Amino acid sequence: MPAKQITARQLGLDDGLAQGCDDALFKWLIASFLFGKPIQQRIAEQAYRVIVEQHRRDTPRKLGGCSKAELVRMLGQAHYVRYDLSTAERLVKLCKKLNDEYAGSVRELYRQSVDRQDFEARLLVFEGIGPKTVEIFMREAGPVLYG
Repeated sequence: MPAKQITARQLGLDDGLAQGCDDALFKWLIASFLFGKPIQQRIAEQAYRVIVEQHRRDTPRKLGGCSKAELVRMLGQAHYVRYDLSTAERLVKLCKKLNDEYAGSVRELYRQSVDRQDFEARLLVFEGIGPKTVEIFMREAGPVLYG
């Protein structure tokens, strides 16, 4: 039985994502980051909901401003404990890189990219983002960004 795919719609991001809103793109990137790890999808979804919805760490600045200990606690609250420290470290680094190099904006990352291949290559440079995360992210963001 294939693994269930969590969608942007299930996270309430479909309208914002369809419009290419930067906040929805960032939230979907965080969700894709969590779903791209070898962990149960329901736990990854809960981690997303705890971090983004419950604790309102819904922008690169807010999420990147968390300490690793705060993020580990949030991940633990969602029972995302197998890779909690490395995930927390990589989320902080992801936000720092997005803030420092792309003005905290996934849309800016898109604007600086020559094409889809370049955009995906830029995503892969972020620590903790691998091919699976890019695949998940682009499954729903790709049609919005690249038609």
